[in-house]
Amino acid sequence: METRNNKQLTKARDQPHSLTVIKSDGDRRLVFGWANVAVRVDGEQIVDWQEDIIDIAELEKAAYGYMAEFGTAGEMHRRGGVGRVIESIVFTKEKAAALGIPPDILPEGWWIGFQITDEAVWEKIKNGEYSMFSIEGTAVREPVEGGDTGWQPS
Repeated sequence: METRNNKQLTKARDQPHSLTVIKSDGDRRLVFGWANVAVRVDGEQIVDWQEDIIDIAELEKAAYGYMAEFGTAGEMHRRGGVGRVIESIVFTKEKAAALGIPPDILPEGWWIGFQITDEAVWEKIKNGEYSMFSIEGTAVREPVEGGDTGWQPS
């Protein structure tokens, strides 16, 4: 397994709570959490379930593209229009520092919030059937040092 900054890469599937819904507000049908975490607080680069890694700069570019083109919530990559994005920020070390957040508090990643407008989808969130975010997109894989693959937004 490749290392970065002398730290072993950590597979996202080994950390099942990394992309789960963190907070919800039932009265307003709001749900918040990490859309993607690229680098943990301790500096470990995450390898996702598809064996891919993403650089925080590329994640930031992908998040901006998603917001500009879509900005909506879908259900299981099959149907759109179930809600809308109400909050989105990609936390980089630079942004955290500018906000006065100490470097050992937040991972580098994309935090997102949705307001869910579809009753059936909201029920699935409330009952725990939908407990994680999955942001749909396309990418071009590029090899990285050590033979692992990383992806770049297309």
